[in-house]
Amino acid sequence: MAGGMHPGRSGRRSLGERALDSGVRQTVSDPVPRPAGEATEGRHCWVHDPPEAPGTWPGLLVEWQQREGGWQGRVTYAVAGPHGPALVESWLPAARLEPR
Repeated sequence: MAGGMHPGRSGRRSLGERALDSGVRQTVSDPVPRPAGEATEGRHCWVHDPPEAPGTWPGLLVEWQQREGGWQGRVTYAVAGPHGPALVESWLPAARLEPR
């Protein structure tokens, strides 16, 4: 493409597309089905009832890890705090995470 542009929104590649080109690959099976070629990190998700803020919150799944008791995802998400939104990073069971 002209000018080094790549297909996608506004001619820019998504973070997932750039991650795929980085050469870094997930080494364990991902418990959430994904379309072929989609990156395993940096996926938007819904976080259901985290310990500090009951409800459903938008989040970003950073990585998966199989731990004692099953799969867990490391996610970042924003919750309503007393002084505005607060960013949280936490390991949560896969049952609390839903793909968006």
